[in-house]
Amino acid sequence: MRPIIGITSYVVPATWGVWQNLPSTLVPHDYVEAVTLAGGRAVVLPPDDRDAGVLRALDGLLLAGGPDVDPALYGAACEPLTEVRADRDAGELVLLRAALDADLPILGVCRGMQLLTVAAGGSLHQHLPDLLGHERHRPGPGVYGEHEAAFAPGSRIADLMGEDRTIHCFHHQGVADPGSLTVTGWADDGLPESVEHPDRRFVLGVQWHPEYRRDQRLFGSLVDAARVGMKENSTACADR
Repeated sequence: MRPIIGITSYVVPATWGVWQNLPSTLVPHDYVEAVTLAGGRAVVLPPDDRDAGVLRALDGLLLAGGPDVDPALYGAACEPLTEVRADRDAGELVLLRAALDADLPILGVCRGMQLLTVAAGGSLHQHLPDLLGHERHRPGPGVYGEHEAAFAPGSRIADLMGEDRTIHCFHHQGVADPGSLTVTGWADDGLPESVEHPDRRFVLGVQWHPEYRRDQRLFGSLVDAARVGMKENSTACADR
């Protein structure tokens, strides 16, 4: 059986065929295709803050990109260019905290890395151009920025990325304080590009969009970690 990877998603108006602006649960297919190519079975998870029971059916969790995390969650006021989605914050935090408690493999992409940071007690910069003086992390509408990152020797992300350190990003917020997470990657302007959890078997956040290139180094590592968990659970059940 393929490991089942849950992917968080939006609820937004969408148009197709004869249907116009119909509220829809969706996520860019790049995420689904990246998980599928890595050997996983993708399941799209709409925002739902009632409980985290769906985790019992999952082997891994992928926190997808999207809108800004509500600054109130890290004790800050909302700045003019910050756009939040309370439904995603509420639903994803329920899943994330339960997944951390269960030591479920987690990959956070862009917003997902920021959500990991906030859940770990950290905080965010709300508009990077004001801090950095440039817009290379989000050069234009629908246009990915491209640059190289540096990674901490011996970190999980350094081992995964190898010699190819080119990343593709699209974000205007970034990590200010990682909380209890460990920063393991940086852009050349010093902005954190990856974080890892020191006490979980696989919790990785990246500020860029690896789904853009269907990067099998990252999605493969998530699926592999989920597969290991499947085997451990199967062995535990057999021993009962």
